[in-house]
Amino acid sequence: MNPIDKIYSNQVGISFFWKRETKVTMPRVQLVFRDIGFLLTLNELKDFSDSCISTKETQCCNECMDAQNCRSLLLRTPSEKIDLAVNREELDQIHELINGTIFRVELKSWIKNLGLN
Repeated sequence: MNPIDKIYSNQVGISFFWKRETKVTMPRVQLVFRDIGFLLTLNELKDFSDSCISTKETQCCNECMDAQNCRSLLLRTPSEKIDLAVNREELDQIHELINGTIFRVELKSWIKNLGLN
C-alpha cells in the first residue's frame, strides 16, 4: 500500500498528501523539488506562489551569459529562515509545480463540496 496520494508533478518535483494527513481537517501538502521537501498548508502554498511572482518581477535579469547555471535569484520560501538560490528555469518550474498543486487541491475540495466524490 502506498503511503501517499500524488497531487501533481513536473520536471522539477512532485507534490502529494501523506495518507495520514488526509484524515486531518486542514491537510498539509508535501512539496518536493531538488533535495528539499516542504510540508505546507494551502495558504502557505499560495504565499510561496506569490514569492515566485515577486522574485520574477524584482530579480530577473537578461545579462546572464550562462542563465542555466547562474543561480542568481533568491527565492523566499514559506519558512522565514530559508531562501533558495535558483536560476530562471528552476524558478519557472517551481512556480508551475506550486500553481498546479494549488489548482488540483482546490479542484478536489470543490468537487468534494459538490458531493461528487
